[in-house]
Amino acid sequence: MIAIIDYGAGNVQSVYKAFRHIGADCLVTDDKQTILSADGAVLPGVGSFGDTVDTMRKRGLQEAILGFIDSGKPFLGICLGLQLLFPESEESPDAQGLGIFEGTVARIPNDGGRLKIPHMGWNSIEIKKHSGIFKGIEGEPYVYFVHSYYLNAKDKSIVAATTQYGTEIDAAVEYKNVTATQFHPEKSGETGLKMLKNFVEMVDNVR
Repeated sequence: MIAIIDYGAGNVQSVYKAFRHIGADCLVTDDKQTILSADGAVLPGVGSFGDTVDTMRKRGLQEAILGFIDSGKPFLGICLGLQLLFPESEESPDAQGLGIFEGTVARIPNDGGRLKIPHMGWNSIEIKKHSGIFKGIEGEPYVYFVHSYYLNAKDKSIVAATTQYGTEIDAAVEYKNVTATQFHPEKSGETGLKMLKNFVEMVDNVR
């Protein structure tokens, strides 16, 4: 079973529906024990970095997420769910993220007003690691983004995909059992569904 972690994010149901569409056994939950006992976990994300950190702390979800990641079972972060894996974000300077990885989360430069922020729509990605959720995905596929802040990972060896929008954006990371994407696989058509199927396969392989 895959636990889709519910802290009130707007895209939880779209992530759930995408996983159900491909036949995955999943549920939306904010119960700590359910999360910890799941075979895989997904941290979706739409909203403010600081508000989300505050909500997760009040619900005790930070401990559950860190405990799940420590278990070695497959974990997937989506959009804000990627940014939360890092220590902090320019969006909310006083909020402390999960600190799983090191790097900066900064506002996308608008190139003197020539770029629209938030970055919203389809962009191609350059895949750096053809493993994990990117297994069997060739070329530079287009995926769907909605974000105003972007990741610059300190350790480039964890970067699984990049994109360009005003600057180079680390669009996905992959390290051991943790994968996270800045884009939304659940909104990225057949390519995104293939990524979710790959994640389900990863979960099935460690049961």
